Amino acid sequence: MDTLTRMRAFIDVVEAEGFSAAARKIGRSKALLSKYVRELEDELGALLLNRTTRQFSLTEAGHTYYRRASEIVREVDNLADAVRESSGDVRGRIKLSAPRTFGDAPIGQSLIDFAKQHPEIVLEIHLDDRFVDLVEEGFDLAVRISRLENSSLIARKLAPFSVKVCGSPELIARHGMPVRPQDLARAPCIIDTNGRWLSNWPFRGDENDTISVSVSGPIEVNSPMAARAAAVAGLGFCLLPDFIAAPEIASGRLLPVLDDRILSGGGIFAVYPHRRYLPAKVRVFVDFLVQWFKNT
Repeated sequence: MDTLTRMRAFIDVVEAEGFSAAARKIGRSKALLSKYVRELEDELGALLLNRTTRQFSLTEAGHTYYRRASEIVREVDNLADAVRESSGDVRGRIKLSAPRTFGDAPIGQSLIDFAKQHPEIVLEIHLDDRFVDLVEEGFDLAVRISRLENSSLIARKLAPFSVKVCGSPELIARHGMPVRPQDLARAPCIIDTNGRWLSNWPFRGDENDTISVSVSGPIEVNSPMAARAAAVAGLGFCLLPDFIAAPEIASGRLLPVLDDRILSGGGIFAVYPHRRYLPAKVRVFVDFLVQWFKNT
């Protein structure tokens, strides 16, 4: 049995957080995975995993080995991708991180459309609102909706992004149309706790500066979809991603306010680590997303 096979087994067990979960995920027996990891430890002369009936953890040596082994396996897979690409055969697995908002919104259809068009590529999607460490956690790339600040990543812009402050016609009839951002401090507002700004909403001020308005209201929820539903129900004004707000604005159930005070400069980006070369499967995926957003 070769070292690379044992190495892959170890990585599968670590990422699945256990032998049983890894066995179910990759379709191999728990006993076989345990055998591979034990042989790897024997080969290295070091304990990589602490095993008990109820707990699973990496030793210090295991942490070190996992980080380097993950990089080595990715490089081997990338080399295989390059060879396949030269023969016109691009396949493999893409491990993608994206915000829940992206997956739940209509633009999440882009991922489904890619999977339908490229059945030879397995798209492993992890929806998580935190910013994952792409290298440390073994992701091929991430979709991020923000202003990018991390220069250690390569980024390709897929689409512009902005936010909308919205309220229902009934709410505006009761409380009036906000004229200045500060008016929202005296009106009920819905807080999306998954959002970047929580209850301090940013706006362009009277002097073209950036100001923050502290808002409050009857609902705080960690979902822009739920926040939108509360806004449609007339419970308060809401700060929403433009692609989440768009269907309700088009239907007239929400009205945008203070559009001239919204800050610009954000975007939807595909980001990936600096590497010697971009794996063919990732380039195919990113090119697909760029064209998908261009056509929508």
